Amino acid sequence: MVTDTFDTVEKQASYGIGYQMGEQLRTNPFDGMAVDAVVAGLRDAFAGEAQQVDNDTLREAFGEIHQRLQAAKAEASKAVIEEGNAFLSKNAEREEVNVTESGLQYEVLAEGEGNSPEADSTVRVHYHGTLLNDQVFDSSYERGQPAEFPVNGVIKGWTEALQMMKEGAKWRLYVPNELAYGEQGAGAAIAPYSTLVFDVELLDVLS
Repeated sequence: MVTDTFDTVEKQASYGIGYQMGEQLRTNPFDGMAVDAVVAGLRDAFAGEAQQVDNDTLREAFGEIHQRLQAAKAEASKAVIEEGNAFLSKNAEREEVNVTESGLQYEVLAEGEGNSPEADSTVRVHYHGTLLNDQVFDSSYERGQPAEFPVNGVIKGWTEALQMMKEGAKWRLYVPNELAYGEQGAGAAIAPYSTLVFDVELLDVLS
């Protein structure tokens, strides 16, 4: 659909540029972002007008906003860390849960009888990964296609667990953030410092 306001190719392309810029801003906003001020800055720059806010003031404003964003991120991360620690502490009390020296927790759902991989082995696995709220972020089962990868090419919790498993085994892993994606997180699905839960089925040791 094209409205009467954008009735030429030039207007349509111009609108598209603005819309894309808006999408970029929407994915990384800050509290109090004023769209009308963004538009004013765009218009002034495009027209070659003098800045209505001087550079020193802009630097101070950017610095203040950056500090606010960092503080908000730190507070959110603190809550995620506390949630993960509380979960792992309670989970470790269950008889069926094993805890390794590194802090990795695992539960044996099915014993295996085949070979165990080494750190430099390549394996074929099926897996299902969730956050602590049971939200699925990745699942080879749902895709209907096992994954193949080197044992030392995945997160630390997996590298440790796989070397203890035998072909045919299926374990449930409870992975502390430091053995998962840590402070970096992984994309939009896994926040920094997230504790993760995986069902991992070791199908084959390929090499």
